[in-house]
Amino acid sequence: MKLDVLAVSPHPDDVELHCGGLMIRFADLGYATGIVDMSRGEKGTRGTVDGRKGEAAAAAEILGLSARQNLELPDARIGACETHRDALVEAIRSHRPDLLLVPHEVARHPDHAATARLAGDAAFLAGLEKIETDHPAFRPRKVVFYLTHHRYQEPRPSFIVDISTTFDRKIEAVKAHRSQFHDPNSSEPETYISRPEFLEEVDAQSRYYGALIGARYGEPFVVREYLSIDDPLAHFAGRK
Repeated sequence: MKLDVLAVSPHPDDVELHCGGLMIRFADLGYATGIVDMSRGEKGTRGTVDGRKGEAAAAAEILGLSARQNLELPDARIGACETHRDALVEAIRSHRPDLLLVPHEVARHPDHAATARLAGDAAFLAGLEKIETDHPAFRPRKVVFYLTHHRYQEPRPSFIVDISTTFDRKIEAVKAHRSQFHDPNSSEPETYISRPEFLEEVDAQSRYYGALIGARYGEPFVVREYLSIDDPLAHFAGRK
């Protein structure tokens, strides 16, 4: 189906964590939204493939998605190969999004950086008529990068979205991936994101970006191109 917004997620739960608030805002505004999960997260320390599939479906309901697709590429082995790129080209052509959200290449997990490169290439190549797939050529109008958790110097956001009204539902969608996050009754090994304090860090980061724009919670995004504003007064003063 034709989507307004498609978010590319290296693993189930990445979109929920890093741009879930915006995805819910889009759905609330009546836009058709979707997620393409690159992998099933099968190399993750916690959870099972079947369990994570059910968790992703539950999260999709909370996010208000119109579509969720899993390309079933190999977790921890996503790379800039032709097969992986062409799978994403086909997904973009199938869903025909005007806006494509992808992870920023500055990231802790190598799959995130690989997905950033793949998605940027695929968004362009999807518009080339002579690349043949099951769907006609189509190129998104804009590619926007969302920031993921890491301990490096933060890329400077191009803009920040106020997610104060959707933050609670974002966290609900994150927690739908219950195998991946803190569970005092779980006997599985602890990971970076299953630490009790991890979701507190998500809250703190969202408050930080919100504070930068005078809001309670915010999510940061990066665009590569310079933004064109025809009427700066209308833009900054909120005039229509």
